[in-house]
Amino acid sequence: MSIAMWCLVIASLMPFAAVYPAKADPELDNRDPRARHAEQSGFRRRAYAAHQNCWEAFLLFGVAVIVAEMNGGPQPAINALAIVFIVVRIAYVLSYLKGMNLIRSGLWSAGWLLAMAIFLSPVWG
Repeated sequence: MSIAMWCLVIASLMPFAAVYPAKADPELDNRDPRARHAEQSGFRRRAYAAHQNCWEAFLLFGVAVIVAEMNGGPQPAINALAIVFIVVRIAYVLSYLKGMNLIRSGLWSAGWLLAMAIFLSPVWG
């Protein structure tokens, strides 16, 4: 299994790590957790939003890696870009949790560009 595929495994676990602060809320009612998440504020609300964004980013990243590998993209480049994507996404989640909106937006853009580079790697590789 390639390094990029292992990065997919890591990316699939990131939403669960990101949401932990929101789920650790003592007022969370597991019968209707979304109602409580809608009422959360501050750190816990940002954690839930980061969780949702991790799922959104995972879809693009997963498709990009699979398409690139199936179409003969350069494996060393795919692996390197995937590692950088994971590092950027971890920094994204941390900046989201800390409320650093401008940095977070820049990291989101970098992650999107990295995913697109992976997707297009068979073309340029």
